[in-house]
Amino acid sequence: MRPFKFSKVTDVAAATQLVSGNREAKFMAGGTNLLDLMKEGVERPSELIDLSRLSLTQIKSVSGVISIGALAKNTDTANHPLIRRDYPLLTQAILAGASAQIRNMATNGGNLMQRTRCTYFYDVGMPCNKREPGTGCGAMEGINKAHALFGWSDKCIATNPSDMNVALLALDAVVKVQSADGKQRSISFGEFHRLPGDTPEKDNTLAHGELITSIEIPAASAAYASNSHYLKVRDRSSYAFALVSVAAAFETKGGLIQKSRIAMGGVAHKPWRAFATEKLLDRKRPTDELIKAAAEAEMKDAKALEHNRYKVELGKRALVLAIKRALKMGVA
Repeated sequence: MRPFKFSKVTDVAAATQLVSGNREAKFMAGGTNLLDLMKEGVERPSELIDLSRLSLTQIKSVSGVISIGALAKNTDTANHPLIRRDYPLLTQAILAGASAQIRNMATNGGNLMQRTRCTYFYDVGMPCNKREPGTGCGAMEGINKAHALFGWSDKCIATNPSDMNVALLALDAVVKVQSADGKQRSISFGEFHRLPGDTPEKDNTLAHGELITSIEIPAASAAYASNSHYLKVRDRSSYAFALVSVAAAFETKGGLIQKSRIAMGGVAHKPWRAFATEKLLDRKRPTDELIKAAAEAEMKDAKALEHNRYKVELGKRALVLAIKRALKMGVA
């Protein structure tokens, strides 16, 4: 790890101004991902801006939304009474990620910003367009068992590693950010993360120096609380990232699905919204046949690689199981 400057700030304005003034500066919250990347030589910031003294930790109901502070810890968020009561999908997703020790340190904003766990990205001896643009993608012709099915390009086939992100996409969350000039803006969760295209080094749509201040979930999403489920399929039952994950939430009335919200993880460079599945399910009475057809509709456009063909069938089965569990259709 190369030497770096460590700066402490006590307000958002100071933090954003310091990072905006230095292209090699980074914000540091819990540090659970950034410090690992620095130790591996993947990230080499010249300055870290410590955010731990900022008052962005509140979780509260404000004007029809639940506002979740960017610096609230993952553990505190998952166990907050408002989240457990109205957004159990988010609680399930957070608790499916990492370990208790990491969740106690990791922040919500940091979770949104975490980088891919592609082994070629972490290995500085291998080519990686995300780590070093223009060097190529080692995973393309390498071991790509855990890589993307949707939205990938010839520049990058990595996946977003977050569980929390998948649930937030399904809940139609909005990311609130602030820039060095004090301007604030809102980014819909579906627009926050990027597909790789020709610039896989850009994980999201933030400008350099913009800071996440909070995440907002519309109160209307609470209507899905009683019919939601987060399913994570992985190589082992703990301390592993998803091969495929599904966040499913439904608003039902009279036995019909009024509105569905379904997102997938482990299948794309960003959390992937299952619009094809939602379209087939909305305004219909759920049956085994309908759910299976809806899952197949989503996965028919998957573009499998040499080692991840199994994910197509896994994705179908994960969708079916998550939907049935959310709708309490008698599956284990």
